[in-house]
Amino acid sequence: MTAPRMRFLQHAPDVYEATLALTQAAKKDLDPTLVELVLLRASQVNHCAFCIDMHATDARKAGESEQRINLLNAWEEAGEIYTGKERAALALTEAVTVLTDGFVPDEVFERAAAHFSEPELARLVSLIATINVWNRINVAFRTPVGRMR
Repeated sequence: MTAPRMRFLQHAPDVYEATLALTQAAKKDLDPTLVELVLLRASQVNHCAFCIDMHATDARKAGESEQRINLLNAWEEAGEIYTGKERAALALTEAVTVLTDGFVPDEVFERAAAHFSEPELARLVSLIATINVWNRINVAFRTPVGRMR
């Protein structure tokens, strides 16, 4: 395990609080289990150990099964274990998180739009954006698993 570089919260508490507030606003009116799947999947893509640990724990608390948590990294191959709505959200999560082609493909966005209302879609994309902020902060500062402060 690599040593933490610094304690982000100690040095930028206003940024921490603003990002936390944005995260809470983005979650509003979204299914808590879906929220945790999205947060966990983006964290897996970004290799953020701190966030993977936190969101796997939070997913369990939200009632998510061990099987679905364990298979999330292979959600496309897991078939019907995830609903169509969840698969659409996970595809959007990966597209917004990676952006290797510089855009979110129309078919991915349209797939999500078929399952979410426009207000839900706006919150879902905001949620994906905020977890990417958290992932980048925690990876950059090497936040140890289980400890933000």
